[in-house]
Amino acid sequence: MFISSAFAQAAPAAAGGDLQSTLMGMLPLVLMFVVLYFVMIRPQMKKAKEHKAMIEALAKGDEVVSAGGLLGKVSKLGEIYIALEVANGVEVQIQRSAVVQVLPKGSIK
Repeated sequence: MFISSAFAQAAPAAAGGDLQSTLMGMLPLVLMFVVLYFVMIRPQMKKAKEHKAMIEALAKGDEVVSAGGLLGKVSKLGEIYIALEVANGVEVQIQRSAVVQVLPKGSIK
């Protein structure tokens, strides 16, 4: 008596060709990718390009800093390795890619 009958409602028909709702569903994913590209991917590619140009432009006599913190003058250049003179008569071979920064001339005394 006090309980009324419950009637099931028919589910709305699936919108198979509703392009607008599909695009609106994909919009957050596309926006996240665009933000990720401009915040992370693009600056990283730019930095890698600058590093590659710096390594290719190394010349004998340049003063550089390696990734390990070694300071020295470039004494020999090879395809993969360079020789750094870290003190008078002391040379160390490092990979070209380990060079992090080229210092202005006269930085190392």
